[in-house]
Amino acid sequence: MNATDRTPADLLRSALAADPARPLVTFYDDATGERVELSVATFANWVAKTANLLQGDLAAEPGDRLALLLPAHWQTAVWLLACSSVGVLADVGGDPAAADLVVSGPDTLEQARACSGERVALALRPLGGRFPEPPQGFLDYAVEVPGQGDRFAPYAPVDPDGPALAVDGLELTGAELVGRARADAERRGLAAGSRLLSGLSYDDWDGLSAGLFAPLAAGGSVVLCRHLGLLSADGLEQRRASERVTVTAL
Repeated sequence: MNATDRTPADLLRSALAADPARPLVTFYDDATGERVELSVATFANWVAKTANLLQGDLAAEPGDRLALLLPAHWQTAVWLLACSSVGVLADVGGDPAAADLVVSGPDTLEQARACSGERVALALRPLGGRFPEPPQGFLDYAVEVPGQGDRFAPYAPVDPDGPALAVDGLELTGAELVGRARADAERRGLAAGSRLLSGLSYDDWDGLSAGLFAPLAAGGSVVLCRHLGLLSADGLEQRRASERVTVTAL
């Protein structure tokens, strides 16, 4: 983290410059048994590819509103940083009818059809797998993203004071988001190398902060757990130990 970082994309660039090999996002889905670990470099590569898809194929521009209808998931984290990279407002759980484009999981496709702009669907299958049959009217993210470029450069510089995130009635600029993430990291006692296990949803700021932004701002990492309620108390303690967790948010 650098004092000059003013957008989430800036935070990711600083993390990449500091230590690209360290873990950044470790994801568990306790309903499927999936575990995925992404280093800073691997996560940044997914972000670059997704940002290229967003800016290029989807023709998104700074200030556009993207309705993000996805659960707490490593691919959701990728989309949040890709939006920041382009300057697009990520409206988490937002109204697709009021958005310029929509990104949907498999359970919200009918809701997402209300968007008159570009529509992207994620199967959220293990290892980022594609849909067996692409949903009609949607691009399949897993089909479209692999061929995108590994480096990203925005057509126009992203304004830190432009809208970056909307969630649960809260709307933040990039600079405000970074400021809140830093404050949350300090409040939670996060520092470089901290490992935060989060079982919170991405439905509000607290979940987004614990599950991505605060660890990123602190130079730490997140163990992001979906369906954590299916895990026993002993299983949770074993996960904390095996993942070297230092802070927990449930």
